[in-house]
Amino acid sequence: MREPVVLRRTLSVRDLIVYGLLFIGPLAPVGVFGVLDAKSGGAVALVYVIATIAMAFTAVSYAEMSRVVPEAGSVFAYASAGLGHRAGFLAGWLVMLDYLLIPSVAYLFSGIALHALFPAVPAWVFTGLAFVLTTALNLSGVRLAARVGLAVLIAEIMVLAVFVVMAVAVLVGEGPVRPWLSPFTGVGGTTMTAVIGAVSVAVLSFLGFDAIASFAEETTGDSRQVGRAVLLCLCVAGVLFVLQTYLAAVLDPVPPAELAAHPAAQGTAFYDVTGASVSPWLATLMKIAKAVGPAFAAMAAVAAAGRLLYGMARGGGLPHALSSVDSRSGTPRVALLSAGAVTLVVSVWAASRDDGLDVLVSVVDIGALAAFTMLHASVIGYFRVRRSSRDWLRHLLVPIAGALVAIWIIVLAGPLAKLVGLVWLAAGLIVLAVRRYGAAGRARSSGS
Repeated sequence: MREPVVLRRTLSVRDLIVYGLLFIGPLAPVGVFGVLDAKSGGAVALVYVIATIAMAFTAVSYAEMSRVVPEAGSVFAYASAGLGHRAGFLAGWLVMLDYLLIPSVAYLFSGIALHALFPAVPAWVFTGLAFVLTTALNLSGVRLAARVGLAVLIAEIMVLAVFVVMAVAVLVGEGPVRPWLSPFTGVGGTTMTAVIGAVSVAVLSFLGFDAIASFAEETTGDSRQVGRAVLLCLCVAGVLFVLQTYLAAVLDPVPPAELAAHPAAQGTAFYDVTGASVSPWLATLMKIAKAVGPAFAAMAAVAAAGRLLYGMARGGGLPHALSSVDSRSGTPRVALLSAGAVTLVVSVWAASRDDGLDVLVSVVDIGALAAFTMLHASVIGYFRVRRSSRDWLRHLLVPIAGALVAIWIIVLAGPLAKLVGLVWLAAGLIVLAVRRYGAAGRARSSGS
């Protein structure tokens, strides 16, 4: 009898961290710096410190569950183990919304940025080209994709390193524009309400580190490897985010109050600071990095989405065809192509609309946050209820805190995001009911 083809174990801890950082993007704060600076009254570095701590609760829960359930499918597999198969399906269904839309947003970012550099070419053309290139890498095998991803990640970090070195040189030579401690205390002071309001936006910069768990069956080490990679990825991202926003904040000649009064200037605030206070050519280089980087963030996102579909199909939650593995590349080819097809349609559609980006961004995070809530519930269900764990910190207090953070951000989300989340949840409940009805019918037929 021919043995089934399985996912290949070729990824090291370094490769996992590469995927996580690619998904997040080392320059993720660049696009939201102005928004956070305006909301927090200038305390943008403090915002990222708190956001890193808030997301650490989720990272710990992922590390705990990946240790005992080292399977592809991520939160689907964890919720199935901790809460049962029905809850597992719903958790996987919810995070699917995030995994399918995040790459669409990333491809769209690349298309828009490249269109700005080459106005003669429509944004949707660049979006499609980015999709074709990165999908080919995903289908060629997880090892090659990880190597290319590493090269892109190194390039992004080098751009960030140039910014850090040149910004420090300016500070040493000319001094800060704002007070040295203002990125932590605000310009003229701030309030905790303002900081917390900004944190609800900043935590979205971290979404994607959890995708590391999707590659649990392709790691070369033991089950603890995924947990270590998740925690390391979050720590590295947090340090990079705090560092770059601190430097930009102390060099920013535009007061937070002025940014708050002119929302149109918030999206380019980081580039404006770099161009005015550091170097115009570095600002252009950062724009290029932000044009190329998201395409490879989308590559990592589609790879994670493919593993999620594969895991759910293997567990019986989705059509069985999605659980096949290509014998040549060792990748879940059908699942990857399916995830890619959805991503391509959504991203090209959004690129052809003036409001496409706003629509996608408003709904992209709800699925992940809802799935995080179920992840934390899974930790309690698996360790406290089923295993009677006495580790009150990791298996009760941390998941409760993490769930409260996720629920809090969902509450603060816009009406459209909540509506889409509810519709998607309702669709998942319908699919679950149809599956149960079909399974019951098959059981009656076999028993008769």
